[in-house]
Amino acid sequence: MTRPTPYDGSPALFPSGDGDLAYLDTGPPPTGTPAPALVLLHPGWTDHTLWREVVPPLAARHRVLAPDARGHGASANASRPFRQCDDLAALLHHLGTGPAVLIGCSMGADLAVATALEHPGLVHALVVSGGGTGQNADLRTPWAVENAARQQAALAAGDLAAWAEHFAYGALGPHRQPADLDPELLEHVRTAGLRTLTKHTPDEPDHHLPVPDLAARAAGLPVPVLAVNGALDAPELAAHARHVAASASWGRTVTLPDAGHFAPMERPGEFVREVEEFLREAGAGRGR
Repeated sequence: MTRPTPYDGSPALFPSGDGDLAYLDTGPPPTGTPAPALVLLHPGWTDHTLWREVVPPLAARHRVLAPDARGHGASANASRPFRQCDDLAALLHHLGTGPAVLIGCSMGADLAVATALEHPGLVHALVVSGGGTGQNADLRTPWAVENAARQQAALAAGDLAAWAEHFAYGALGPHRQPADLDPELLEHVRTAGLRTLTKHTPDEPDHHLPVPDLAARAAGLPVPVLAVNGALDAPELAAHARHVAASASWGRTVTLPDAGHFAPMERPGEFVREVEEFLREAGAGRGR
């Protein structure tokens, strides 16, 4: 299979059996003993383009895949019940990647953990950020609760622009104002969110079947886990990734200063350095 080497954001399509699923596939072809592919899993309501600053440095050394989850971005909406981890497993089998490193942020972290538990033969290691237990809707920080309520109120009123604004504010965390964050990142989150939201209708059934008990089952993860959180994220969201790393047979957590819930997108250089160091550790067999 021929893969484009530059990151131009143009996805390929995988015929899943319930519509096409979009994915980016880029990076150098393997030479010698192939290194595991890196699979970037985006937050909820967004798509693979949120990884645009992370892909180029990783793709300089690794094959990088970045799919759009079903119902997100350029991927088809569901017409029947499905599990995101089964979609991802089908894509990895289709591409013949072998065990891959799954790198997920928020909803993508949940997907990474679910796939490692349900399809362990496809996973070499995990990197999770701001999630991983399937519990990100269980908000306690007053700022996070209020922001989620504003999103719901805007959606109920049909004010998509207001919904997108408060959705993007999820990147801030409880200690910052919009002016404190890169306006391009906020705009990118707004745009990606609207792109996904407008694919759906208010009366559309939710066919997604979550994998239950991720937090309790994390102790059974057989692969190394790195948690990378933003220091300015809502504490309960960062705690989910930290729990996964602490529960796994081998894991550790790092915290990026001056970053919130979308830490990999806010601090892509630092994030990539942490991932590369973790891959060296995993390759050396530590924690195995």
